[in-house]
Amino acid sequence: MNLKPSPFAPATFPALPTVKGLRAATGSRGFYARRGIERDDVFLFAFDEGTTCAGVYTVSNTASADVRWCREALKTGGGKARALVAHSGNSNAFTGPKGVEKNEATLKAMTGTLGVAKETCFLAATGVIGEPLKDPNFVGAFVPDLAAKLAKPDWQACARAFMTTDTYPKASGRMVDLAGAPTAFAGIAKGSGMIMPNMATMLSYVFTDAAVAPDLLQDLLEDITDETFNAISVDGDTSTSDTLMVFATGGTGEGMIETREDERFPAFAAALHATCLDLALQVVKDGEGASKFVTVRVEGAVSALSAKIVACHIANSPLIKTAMAAGDANWGRVVMAVGKSLEPIIMEELAIWFDDVQVAKGGARAPDYDEAAASAVFAKPEFTIRVDLGYAGFASTVWTCDLTHGYVDINGAYRT
Repeated sequence: MNLKPSPFAPATFPALPTVKGLRAATGSRGFYARRGIERDDVFLFAFDEGTTCAGVYTVSNTASADVRWCREALKTGGGKARALVAHSGNSNAFTGPKGVEKNEATLKAMTGTLGVAKETCFLAATGVIGEPLKDPNFVGAFVPDLAAKLAKPDWQACARAFMTTDTYPKASGRMVDLAGAPTAFAGIAKGSGMIMPNMATMLSYVFTDAAVAPDLLQDLLEDITDETFNAISVDGDTSTSDTLMVFATGGTGEGMIETREDERFPAFAAALHATCLDLALQVVKDGEGASKFVTVRVEGAVSALSAKIVACHIANSPLIKTAMAAGDANWGRVVMAVGKSLEPIIMEELAIWFDDVQVAKGGARAPDYDEAAASAVFAKPEFTIRVDLGYAGFASTVWTCDLTHGYVDINGAYRT
């Protein structure tokens, strides 16, 4: 499959900081060999003792074997982490007992090779659903080779290793001062289609060398997810494999952040939020076939949840998304999406803007409506749809992209 690079792809891969307390390696297990593609498709991360972690996962009733294992490990291991293996090319979802066998073989290889406890090992897989591997040890047999290459992470190689229909490797990083201690944050993500997470995105990992108590890290990650990865949509579909995890190695040697009252917590939380938001928006900008990046802002709702529901109805409407692609400022379709959400509105007060161009006011077309001005907004690569429902106080923002012929082309050929 020849993928056209996203128009929003950065010119260069970002320079990510060194995160102390972890090593990584990538390699090729040949998942794409049958397509005539030679590329790395597996990565291994090894974490120093004392590393804590947190995770949120898909709420899909058909969650993959890897997701089910991670939930169990996060609970039984008490938020401790020593290793992570992820691969692309096969999602290990809806694979029955064979999927569990594959995980057990991989975990056995991780514990045996690295000398760590099983419940501190995490797994992820992405790719085609419902195709079990013929050899349950296909990934596990490769772990010793990866372990022999563990070194300072090549972030770009890691970000490329779990790409599927992504057109560029996604990463974000920053250095933050936590009460005088320089602290690193580095994150990588993959995701391009099957994106309307109800927890995270396809696969995303953030690493920091701060020391954070696992319960606090989990609570914070859940809060941040609602405002970032849970607020994006490419096509309205939730993956069987959605995973977002944060690993805190404590590599700076500073004391652990255990409560929100710690003076370092606000800066830590802000850095983690910024990293997650950057990664989430990159997923939308690399949406399959996307040519437009659109912010949907709903205000004047009776609750934050109500505002988000309306925003998601707008963001997921095929009629609106195809209008975005064509540059057709068909604001009536936004009215339709608001109405079908069945959320409370005051219709006589309903107002709609495309950027700063008001197209609806007082429950009708704006008196000074200008079709040319509205169309000029929809012709832009990035713009905002803003809606006021007529009540007061609550708002929500969701990010989405358009729906083009490219999306059909990519998904029609996904398994070839």
